Amino acid sequence: MAKVIIFGIQDFAELAHYYLEHDSEHEVVAFCLHKAYMPEIKLFRGLPIVEFENVETSYPPSKFEFFAPMSPKKMNKIREKVYLEAQHKGYSFISYISSKATVFDNQIGDNCFILENNTIQPFTKIGNNVILWSGNHIGHHSVIKDHVMFTSHVVLSGHCIVESNCFFGVNATIRDGIVLAEGSLVAMSASITKNTDAWGVYVGNPAKKLESKDSLELDI
Repeated sequence: MAKVIIFGIQDFAELAHYYLEHDSEHEVVAFCLHKAYMPEIKLFRGLPIVEFENVETSYPPSKFEFFAPMSPKKMNKIREKVYLEAQHKGYSFISYISSKATVFDNQIGDNCFILENNTIQPFTKIGNNVILWSGNHIGHHSVIKDHVMFTSHVVLSGHCIVESNCFFGVNATIRDGIVLAEGSLVAMSASITKNTDAWGVYVGNPAKKLESKDSLELDI
């Protein structure tokens, strides 16, 4: 059983606390935030909130682990930054995989947040700092790299490669054998039938790239 510090005090952090308390062997001991965002009352869910800048003073990496299941703002770049900063401080990370998810002997990295009713088929690999919200299908022999976010009810068919910092909206569908380039944003209900371009925004069925948009420009 790990003693865990959660980054944040908004919805993702509150949900992470609930899932860890009710569906894991881990014990949440504190929350943390950057100093500039510290609230006046330094308590959340009955636990202390500490400054991220010096969290290791009160909760040393030798005794505590870290969890940063943050939102996908700026194509997961903000979550990636916190992940790398905590890693630099020497923390190891837990991953949460719901007991109600279907998994096999998949390779799954750290700081992953995998919620209920995900189906992760055999021979699938998932990198670090990946969030799979509820109810996705992750097809066999597919690879999901680091800092990726799936919302809900996304179908990723078999033999796909998802490069880092991608985002998938609700009910998106990806044909088998597709390569999603770094930073691809697949909009809600979009159907991807061809490989994507880096930092492209894809909408519609079949999906088309918005030539005037870069995914980093959007406030998802």
